[in-house]
Amino acid sequence: MRLESRLFVPTLMLGLMVLASCGGGARKSASSTTGWSYNDPETGGFEYKADFEQETGPGLVFIEGGTFIMGNVDEDVMKNWNNSPRRVTVRSFYMDETEVRNVDYREYLYWINRVFVDMPEVYRNALPDTLVWRRPLAYNEPMVENYFRHPAYSEYPVVGVNWLQANDYAAWRTDRVNEMILVEKGILELDLQQSGQNNFDTEAYLLGKYEGVAGKNQLEDLDPNKDTRRVRPSDGILLPRYRLPTEAEWEYAAYGLVGNSYEERLTDRRIYPWNGHTLRNPSKKERGRFMANFVRGDGDYMGMAGDLNDGGDITVPVHSYYPNDFGLYCMAGNVNEWVADVYRPLSLEDVDELSPYRGNVFKTKVLDEEGYVVETDEYGNIQYREETAEDIKDRGNYRSADNRNYGDGDAKSNISTGGNWSASELTTDDMYTASTGTLSSTISDRARVYKGGSWRDRAYWLSPGTRRFLDEREARDDIGFRCAMTRVGSPANSKK
Repeated sequence: MRLESRLFVPTLMLGLMVLASCGGGARKSASSTTGWSYNDPETGGFEYKADFEQETGPGLVFIEGGTFIMGNVDEDVMKNWNNSPRRVTVRSFYMDETEVRNVDYREYLYWINRVFVDMPEVYRNALPDTLVWRRPLAYNEPMVENYFRHPAYSEYPVVGVNWLQANDYAAWRTDRVNEMILVEKGILELDLQQSGQNNFDTEAYLLGKYEGVAGKNQLEDLDPNKDTRRVRPSDGILLPRYRLPTEAEWEYAAYGLVGNSYEERLTDRRIYPWNGHTLRNPSKKERGRFMANFVRGDGDYMGMAGDLNDGGDITVPVHSYYPNDFGLYCMAGNVNEWVADVYRPLSLEDVDELSPYRGNVFKTKVLDEEGYVVETDEYGNIQYREETAEDIKDRGNYRSADNRNYGDGDAKSNISTGGNWSASELTTDDMYTASTGTLSSTISDRARVYKGGSWRDRAYWLSPGTRRFLDEREARDDIGFRCAMTRVGSPANSKK
């Protein structure tokens, strides 16, 4: 045997062994509890994927979780007393590197207009409110006409989007990302003829309610009685859904304290997403330049001609300034950002220490008489209903489906003695009542938190610990958003 041949044989065997350990070898692994082989048609074909590592979705940055002090780090100059410091733990997750841009939202609208041809109301409901730029005593019509559509503002953050619209965008983005994953793997053919109810929806696909056009690379079904199969959740191919970050996630990511820690010791807390108590860059090259886009003082939105310090009269492109230690841009200034939470002044005293969040409304899929998931709605989405008392009567971990006002804001606590309202007349969407019994506050189950400060705000609001709220149906010219995604599996990223 020639030397090359003698070398080739063990090299080939080594290569096969490596392949076996990475994927094909999983066919020979066996259950430690039954002894039956995994991924083997000869023993039934039960599939098991070992050593799974989640892929990072488009536009996202990995945020390794941990514990931090959530809430005030500076004087509460507004005297709201709504963000008292409390130690909490945030699980690892992913977050958009930047705010969602005008071009991103225009892509969304373009898809809706192309797919929902016979449902123009879907397009109208998704449109941002460009009239948010108007002021009674300011000439802002150029912003009304140009800010969203003109290519000069493509890289600027989208505004005029309310909380409900932001959630709709996140759901749409989930489906487009997962659809393209299946197309790139050859599992589905790219189908540009989708319309109305017949459009790719991740959940509908997983439940067998969307067929699509099969690609050339169908997954082999190891069940000896079957040939090919669709993707399952256990394959780990499809990504978790894009969503708005919780308030705790957003605040944790904004501080970026990973840059100030050493072996579980935090060296310095932060007022802003950068070190120090000032708003100017301390580096020699950029000394004196502002670190964010905000209002310096009365009538000063961008500095003087010849030296426009923060570079923006209104918003600025989403990659402006320096990223924080997680690699996130504009976590202070530029635009405020919607988060998922319902607002309550005392939430920090009430929410859990792990993954704190107020806003849960637990739902279940709508089933038919035989217990199967019903067909999708007119938009191609799986139908859900809120859980009933009958559904949760035997549960111990929660006793109500709607937990937005859990421990605060329920009808009884809203009633004032001597007022003109009764508990039977109030719903969870009613406002808090004043001592007169009249509805006087804007805090309700529709009040959503926004954070971060904006081009219209003073420096105080740039601290991630500050918080404000707005009705989820309203929009403004200084509020945008970015998306997040849940991290599944280990909180540590082995690929970093």
